[in-house]
Amino acid sequence: MPNPPRVRAAALTASVVLLSTLLAGCGDDSEDQDLTAQKLSWKDCPAPSPAEGGGDAPSPLPGGDEWQCATMKAPLDWDRPKGDTIDLALIRAKSSGDESRRIGSLVFNFGGPGGSGVTTLPAFGADYAKLRTRYDLVSFDPRGVGRSAGVECLNDGQLDAYFQQDATPDDAIERTELLDNTKEFNAACEDNSEKVLPHVHTADAARDMDLMRQVLGDDKLHYFGISYGTELGGVYAHLFPKRVGRAVFDAVVDPTQDSEQGSLSQAKGFQLALDNFARDCTSKTEDCPIGDSVQDVGNRIAELLKDLDGKPIPGIGSRQLTQTAATGGIAQALYSKDYWEFLTEGLEQAYDGNGQMLMFLSDAMNGRNQNGEYSNISAANVAINCADEKPRYTVDQVQRKLPEFRAASALFGDYLAWSTLSCADWAVPGAAARPDVSAPGSAPILVVGNTGDPATPYEGARKMVTALGKGVGVELTYKGQGHGAYDSKNPCVRAAVDGYLLDGRVPAAGTVCS
Repeated sequence: MPNPPRVRAAALTASVVLLSTLLAGCGDDSEDQDLTAQKLSWKDCPAPSPAEGGGDAPSPLPGGDEWQCATMKAPLDWDRPKGDTIDLALIRAKSSGDESRRIGSLVFNFGGPGGSGVTTLPAFGADYAKLRTRYDLVSFDPRGVGRSAGVECLNDGQLDAYFQQDATPDDAIERTELLDNTKEFNAACEDNSEKVLPHVHTADAARDMDLMRQVLGDDKLHYFGISYGTELGGVYAHLFPKRVGRAVFDAVVDPTQDSEQGSLSQAKGFQLALDNFARDCTSKTEDCPIGDSVQDVGNRIAELLKDLDGKPIPGIGSRQLTQTAATGGIAQALYSKDYWEFLTEGLEQAYDGNGQMLMFLSDAMNGRNQNGEYSNISAANVAINCADEKPRYTVDQVQRKLPEFRAASALFGDYLAWSTLSCADWAVPGAAARPDVSAPGSAPILVVGNTGDPATPYEGARKMVTALGKGVGVELTYKGQGHGAYDSKNPCVRAAVDGYLLDGRVPAAGTVCS
């Protein structure tokens, strides 16, 4: 059974796009190559590959301009920069404003790790129209993701079976099965992607971004990182502090936590978001169809999950809604307040024996589209996390931690505690317990935390500000719901972020938007 996304695995791509192989091979290049001198060939974008999530080619931008795609070569191994290369998939929308006022490129990473920027950026095209007046909007599939030497593990049929199994074991037999399934998944990643697995660290992706900066012709990297993208941005700032231009971190990963602490923090975050969802439903003037109080909603969901553990209900097609799928679907809906109505509908359905909506949401979490094809977000997520994270947890360690996780969340505690097994028998040792994001000498970085964020809890923003170092991180608080702040369309947040990115106005530290 898969281990669900953790703090560093908040799958924003699936969360926002909602359902909306390895094409980049490794090549042997001559020893005299200068990758900074390469010229990108921008062309109309093809339809996303299955690894990117599939679907149609991106629709034209407002005004009729087309999205453009290109491929950039980067070293497979940054310790051997003149050795083999991989192809990284890029997408851009050229600046819509006066060329004389163009600042440069604004590079986006939407999180995961494992999310395809080539797929996600067009989904937000209208939201970033104002930023496009002074920037080319650029995103990419990071190494290991989508069309950028995408990690491949199980095939679609195997993933269907994998995601049907029990990720919250109750006895020794189920614990053994979970561990065996995790090891089988990880062995498949090694079998199918052995060459790239040692080279998908966040630090490798940060070096790719600096190469991208140079190839795009920018003296500084102007950057917008969301969710895991804030960690990537922090690592970039640590490695290249003098190259940081105007940068925004939104939905901020806590860089001081190891993977176990991150999972525990996320358990608390999802519980908070679920309580906020229940409070919103039960406080409305009309009757809430899923409970009479916050406690009642929680109790009914707990009873549903208990029942599903022993007796799944019909889901989509031949697949059934299991306890794990239902938990994942609930978590998925908490990524955005816009999805709360679907969570209400899904719970209503499930109480009546219909698991279709919750399974649809669970599929989005796992990167499965309606054609039964999976993106490689789960494979890339595990590969990048396990390359970065040094700790390797055992069944015994998880069992000892279960009471603490359950105290954090009766509904999500087990689900997230067992997720820490995801690197069992991984082929590549992890780099460190925590990322280093200290960036003395960097330009100011606007760090935006959302008090109701389930996946990257609010406290992480302040920890990021401190870790970046004195005079670098500038904290902005949004009192809202969902994963991230800018795409809530809150006018105060938008004004602060746009003012910095477009005009260089750094908001006062401690600014609060509600």
